[in-house]
Amino acid sequence: MDMMELIRTRKSVRTFDGKAVTEDNRKKLTEYIKTITNPFEIPVEFVLLDAKGHGLSSPVIQGEHLYIAGKVPLTEHCAEAFGYSFEKIVLYAWSLGIGTTWIGGTMKRERFEQEAGVNDGEIMPCVSPLGYPAKKRSIKEIGMRTAIKADKRIKADDLFFENDFSTPLNTDDVTVQNALEAVRFAPSAVNKQPWRIVKCGSDYHFFEKKSLPASGAAWDVQKVDLGIAICHFMSIAGGTLKTEKPDIASDRDAEYIATVTL
Repeated sequence: MDMMELIRTRKSVRTFDGKAVTEDNRKKLTEYIKTITNPFEIPVEFVLLDAKGHGLSSPVIQGEHLYIAGKVPLTEHCAEAFGYSFEKIVLYAWSLGIGTTWIGGTMKRERFEQEAGVNDGEIMPCVSPLGYPAKKRSIKEIGMRTAIKADKRIKADDLFFENDFSTPLNTDDVTVQNALEAVRFAPSAVNKQPWRIVKCGSDYHFFEKKSLPASGAAWDVQKVDLGIAICHFMSIAGGTLKTEKPDIASDRDAEYIATVTL
């Protein structure tokens, strides 16, 4: 399965079949984790945690045996780096037939942070269960997906622009078309899809369209979402990343994040 197919087919999984991740797949995950980097050049550390052995659970998850947690130094762009790196694991896990879902709030955070060994000066924005999807979703999961309209996506004309925020982006470049579509398929907190992209020449400027109230946390969960979107874009189109703010007028609720140059 190629990267675009992984991105298209991946779904958040909250109902697992109750079988433990095989030793072979667990070894593959462990080895893959060692290879993960991100273009923000901020180290993100991951740890696999057995649910029963560490006393971990989530009220929205059923049938899981294993979790993965990540931690990152609290610094500028750390949330984006976390989102980028964690999504690499999500997509690799899916290539092995292993389901995941991003969990940022529906868990006993202090317990997870303790078991993951989160130190002062570090944050753990999200965790995910790892397991094989059940044949049928639980009623609770169906209800959650319905509530957030999980399969709905904002139209491309309202997400991607050229030179400013008033001109929808049109391109004949198939690679860029696929990269933008990959962004549209990215998961986000309560499916708010906060990414906006403005193309200027060969630069693709990513902005965060703030659409959630401030949580009081040390990080912005929608910046994690932007990291996921950048991961999807660069996984298809490649490019290099920089964080030099462009001279583009934007609304108060649209914050510049980073630029990918192709």
